[in-house]
Formats: sequence, structure tokens, C-alpha cells
Amino acid sequence: MNREMTGKKRIGLTDILQKYAVIIAWVILFIVFSIWMPGTFNSLLNIRTLLGSQSVLVIAALAVLIPIIAGDYDMSVTATLTVVNIAVAKLNVGVGLPIGVCILIGLAIGLGIGAANGFIITRFKLNAFIVTMGMYTFLSGIALLVSLQTVTGVDQVLKNAVYVNKIFGISPSFFYALILTAVIAYILSMTMPGKRILIVGRGENVARLSGINVEKTRFLCFVFSGLIAAFGGIVYTGVLGGGSPTGGLSYMMPAFAAVFLGSTCFKPGRFNAPGTIIAVYFLSTGTNGLQLHGAQSYVTDLFYGIALIVAVVFSAVAQKSQENKEVKAAKKRNQAAEKLTGTILNEDGTQRLSVNQNNLS
Repeated sequence: MNREMTGKKRIGLTDILQKYAVIIAWVILFIVFSIWMPGTFNSLLNIRTLLGSQSVLVIAALAVLIPIIAGDYDMSVTATLTVVNIAVAKLNVGVGLPIGVCILIGLAIGLGIGAANGFIITRFKLNAFIVTMGMYTFLSGIALLVSLQTVTGVDQVLKNAVYVNKIFGISPSFFYALILTAVIAYILSMTMPGKRILIVGRGENVARLSGINVEKTRFLCFVFSGLIAAFGGIVYTGVLGGGSPTGGLSYMMPAFAAVFLGSTCFKPGRFNAPGTIIAVYFLSTGTNGLQLHGAQSYVTDLFYGIALIVAVVFSAVAQKSQENKEVKAAKKRNQAAEKLTGTILNEDGTQRLSVNQNNLS
């Protein structure tokens, strides 16, 4: 009895460490930097700046998250963000269109790019990684075609709404990212469309047998990815106060690192929105501490590169562990059913052999 209780406690502790390892590591990292740079790293000003400055990265990571849950990689997210950023700035400053109209055009651009990705991939059954990498390269060229230089002087209304008018000393963009995270988390966990995405990501054959239109689901994932990326581009425009033809491209690696690292948090082995935002701020805490200590700019790239490799490894390990747990749970259910019914079951729950006394006689 004592051994069973000890075993259960160990399993419980292991589960807690798996689910909250990133949060624990984040707290430890914060404490270390606070001791290392007291009064600087842990100052209220730096914390507020840290929270507000990562909103665009959070939105970019969420745009990456939607297709990846369905089993697809959208490598064009940051290029979409960049094109929308430079287009909104150019239309507002260069052409003179009202900022509201520019925002609507920016969202339409994102929808169009997402729809193009989804149509090409699902209609012609092509590899999503290759198609979206091609789109990334194409859009990067389009951004430079629109403007070779940074565009400044965007309408103050957008800057106020995104960056200037602080809420509790934090840029409004942080709260936009937080709300978007909550909405996506709710859709994925509490609605039928979200559950369809999860099923498609687990296996297209199973999804088809369940009556799900796999191609339509994957298509819509790319559409929403493009829309979210466009929203990120608009927020980025307000943060910069203008547009940059290359600035948004740098979010690609950090966004993917956050998505994979986030899959080890809360629901180990499964990509999820709350884990993604936690991972973003864990990674940004590390880079922020290094920068405040005077580290060279290349250290940030090294940090994100290592973080991406480690995150992918941890994600794979967590996913394998989750699959093993599900297999063990299925075996236990089958064993319980066998005892009650006298029927030997396969691992998937189908009947393999009846061992009732009538059959033996």
C-alpha cells in the first residue's frame, strides 16, 4: 500500500514538472537575473517594457500555431506580417488614405495570402513547408518593392491605440495579444471547429473517418493564420510608428521556438496557446537579461537558435511520453473490460477473442 502511494506521488510530481517546467524555469531565470542585476532587471520600468515589447512576437507565434496544430507549417507568417506593415504605412503616409481604410486593406491582404497558401496546398496536395517558404521569399521581395526604406509618420491614432496610451504603464498591444491568446485557447478547447483542427492534426485518416472535411479545415487554418499575421503587421505598424520592409522578418525563428517550447507547457506534447505566450516571455526574459548585461547582438540569435533546437527536442519527447500514457491507459481500460465481459480486446478496443464458458464447452 505504501509503495503504491509512493508511486502515485512520484507520478504526480513528474506530471507537475512536465506541465509547468517552462514556468518554473522562467521564475528561476527571473530570480537569477534579478540577483545579477538588482534594481535594473527587476525594475518596474523594465518589466513593463518587457511585457509591452513582445506583443508582436506573441501574435506572430499565434499565427504559426494555428496551422501547426493541424499538422502544417506556415513559414510565410512573418513575411505576411512585414508586407502588411509596409503596405499600411505606405498607404497611409504615401497615398494619404485614412488609417481605418489602411487597416481594412491590411487585413484583406493577410486573408488573401492565407487563402492563397491554403488553396495551393490543399488543391494540389503539395508540401506546406515548401509552398509557404516560397511564399515567404516572394512576399519578402514584395515588401522591398513597396518601399526600399523605412516609412515614418503613420497616423497618431494608430500609435496611440497600440503603443502610446499606456494601461497600467503597459502598452495596449500587450493586452491585445493577451486577449487574442485567450480567444484562440477558447476556440481550440471549447468549440467544435477547434476540436476538428486538433483531430486533423492527430491524423488525417482518423479525421476523415470521423466525417471531417480535412482539406477545408486545413485551408481555413491557413486563412486564419494569414489574418492573425496581418493583425500582427498592423500592431507592428503602431509600435514602429511606420513601416519597415525587413523588420518583421526577424520574428520567424523566435515565433517557432515559442510554439515548440510552448507545447511542453500545460499540455505536454500538444501545441497550445497559453503555453505559447508563456514560452514567448520565457525566451524574451532571457534575451532581455543578456542585453541589459551588455551582451552583443549576436548573442540573441545564438539564444533563440539554441532555444529552438531544445524546444523541438523537448516537444518530441513530451509528445512521445503523452502517446505512451494514452496507450497504457487504453490497455488498462481493455483489461478492465476483459475482466467484466470475459472478452479479450485489441489495443484499439475491438474484440479479438471471446473466452466465455459457453464457447469453451
